[in-house]
Amino acid sequence: MAVSEMTNWPAISAAISSVTRQPFQLVEHDATGGGCINQTYRIRGQDGRQFFVKLNAADKLAIFAAEAAGLNEIAATQTIRVPQSVAHGSANAHCFLVLEYLELSDHGNAAQFGEQLAALHRCTSSRFGFTQDNFIGTTPQPNGWKNNWIDFWREQRLGFQLRLAQKNGYGGKLQTLGEKLLDALPAFFDGYTPQPALLHGDLWSGNHAFLADGTPVIFDPAPYFGDRECDLAMTELFGGYPADFYAAYCAAYPPDAGYATRRDLYNLYHILNHANLFGGGYARQAEGMMQRLLAEAG
Repeated sequence: MAVSEMTNWPAISAAISSVTRQPFQLVEHDATGGGCINQTYRIRGQDGRQFFVKLNAADKLAIFAAEAAGLNEIAATQTIRVPQSVAHGSANAHCFLVLEYLELSDHGNAAQFGEQLAALHRCTSSRFGFTQDNFIGTTPQPNGWKNNWIDFWREQRLGFQLRLAQKNGYGGKLQTLGEKLLDALPAFFDGYTPQPALLHGDLWSGNHAFLADGTPVIFDPAPYFGDRECDLAMTELFGGYPADFYAAYCAAYPPDAGYATRRDLYNLYHILNHANLFGGGYARQAEGMMQRLLAEAG
């Protein structure tokens, strides 16, 4: 039986009706191309309103709740467009997240995207972390507040992923190199003191698009207040963004001269996460990255 046949669409419609204070009667639901984590649908009501719905198993509700909170946090900055979060909850065997439906394209104003990301990164906090823990993919992402960035990155990013990797059977060389790198972290911040900036947190090419008029849109966030270089680094991890994006960002908010050295340090977090989620060659890739980083740290 298809997921759509098992889904309690009336419960989702009721949630939309309650939040929007307008009765919503579903007349159509079409599966859309989504990622490997959730099943996604465009739904349309009798009144013509459309929404984007994500579905997963009921025990994944915390992921959707965290995503809604992250979208709301970014939306409140009024710096860059995100889909409006409408409702989330559980219905039968599924949990759901209802978002504003947007017609998206792969092409748009890359320079505006760079400028608006820089504006997002100028939204600051007095500490590193976030108001709640969230998820990077389906992996928990701890965000407890820290005053010191190196401590945050050591304990709640690289250290957390290394401990998870150990539980997943990745011991030996990965752990040995990891412990050495954790000890060497101060070497990457000589003369550089990051300021807490609001990050998207998972900013690869699959998590942004454009409206028909070229307006940039970002989605699927894993936000926290951290070094803005983390977002920049991830934009380069899986293919990179257009040159206009980087030129506009750097003009609006020039990165520190040492960014190129720290880029792999920040992307290591995502490679370790991919090892924990998908296995394959990601653990070996992480080992290679750590060896190069240790060589750079001296």
